[in-house]
Amino acid sequence: MNSACLDPANNQAPPAPEHIHLIGICGTAMAALAGMLKERGFLVSGSDQNVYPPMSDFLAAQHIPVLQGFRAEHLHPRPDLVLIGNVVRATNPEAIATARLGLPYLSMPQALAHFFLQGKIPLVVSGTHGKTTTASLLASTLLRMGEAPGFMIGGIVEAFGRNYNVNDSRFFVVEGDEYDTAFFNKVSKFHHYRPQCAICTSVEFDHADIFPDLASIERTFAEFFGRIPPDGSLIANGDDPVLGKLLTAAQCRLISYGTGKHCLWQLHDVRAQDLHSEFSFSYQGEIQGSCQLPMPGQHNCLNALAVIALLHHLGFPLARILPAMASFEGVKRRQQIRGVVRDITVVDDFAHHPTAVRATLDALRQTWPNSRLLVVFEPRTNSSRRAVFQQDYAQSFVLADQILIRQAQPLEGFAATEQFSSARLAEDLRTQGLSAQDFATTDEIIDHLAAQCQSGDKVVILSNGGFDNIHTRLLQRLQDGT
Repeated sequence: MNSACLDPANNQAPPAPEHIHLIGICGTAMAALAGMLKERGFLVSGSDQNVYPPMSDFLAAQHIPVLQGFRAEHLHPRPDLVLIGNVVRATNPEAIATARLGLPYLSMPQALAHFFLQGKIPLVVSGTHGKTTTASLLASTLLRMGEAPGFMIGGIVEAFGRNYNVNDSRFFVVEGDEYDTAFFNKVSKFHHYRPQCAICTSVEFDHADIFPDLASIERTFAEFFGRIPPDGSLIANGDDPVLGKLLTAAQCRLISYGTGKHCLWQLHDVRAQDLHSEFSFSYQGEIQGSCQLPMPGQHNCLNALAVIALLHHLGFPLARILPAMASFEGVKRRQQIRGVVRDITVVDDFAHHPTAVRATLDALRQTWPNSRLLVVFEPRTNSSRRAVFQQDYAQSFVLADQILIRQAQPLEGFAATEQFSSARLAEDLRTQGLSAQDFATTDEIIDHLAAQCQSGDKVVILSNGGFDNIHTRLLQRLQDGT
């Protein structure tokens, strides 16, 4: 099979491109980048193998043509620049044509840096957990303080109604993902983002499809910290032991936050009510006040404290930060209530890593201490479908009253012993006295929930994908009473 032999000399943007073509345009970040480029006045086109809502609807609304499938002829008329998405492989016909025609090309992170980060103060939010929520909280708080930033974030920020913003602000908020950049540039995306200031929420093993072990993840984070200039700053979770040992790689100012007494910014007295939290916090050992946060859970309070620390470092007074933060509208798919029918609440959340699952359920248990939590889990990522986290998941669902696990789609090229087993997880949970069951289809899960749900129940659906539109379908079944 032919593969693209891209010339590294062409891995740059030409001086004045007019027509930019995106291969793999329907990915969340690529579609956002396409919209950003269109707003900047470029002629934008794209192609993808799977063209379907919501990204297809978004691109159509932006009047960006999307070609179905990947074909060499999609590069006619000849674009000035080709952007190659992370999902694209070297065998892609359009990548091969890009190489054959000698076209300039960039990855998504390279293009974001070239077109949107130059002349800005990039504020990069990194970490294994909480990146989307923390970046969204940062962008929304800046907006409420009259400093609406540019941003690209991996979720729909409710305050803006989109996952990107392009303007002339001095600030640009970026969700800094440690996943790799492209088939021709196997480094973490966040290495391209030119951080002036960065937040790091945590460092854990994840992305087992590209990182062989925790040590390899530690190395990429340490390199990222080293990219922050001496006059920049790193706001780091002081409670995270793995993160703590990597901070020597940073040459910039270090600002710690967390619950420990050694933290510069310290979290105190978290109180939960419904889907809201209130917490007190101190700076250099002195209580500064309290914060109202429209999200539950200590992990979200820590995310908020990181944002407070960064904004305070940038010169914003707490008297402006705290009221702005209190009006945060949230992020789609992060503890988002999708509907309430017959006093049965359906909640959507993105959690899929064992630590994120545990933190999410802890927050929701604090929110609804007297309700039944019926938790539906779809293992969908490359990591969650591997056996690497099999035992960890068995400790992540202990706060649930019922656990319903969708059987994972097998990963190609892996032996059965290397694959995650939904049936084994259900069995391990039952041995702990929990009610757990695995299901072959989404229809079976909906049937089970429709029969089991009672008034007051909270159905928590955990998946990083569309999950066969389970949320809408379940709400409709509950409405119909069948």
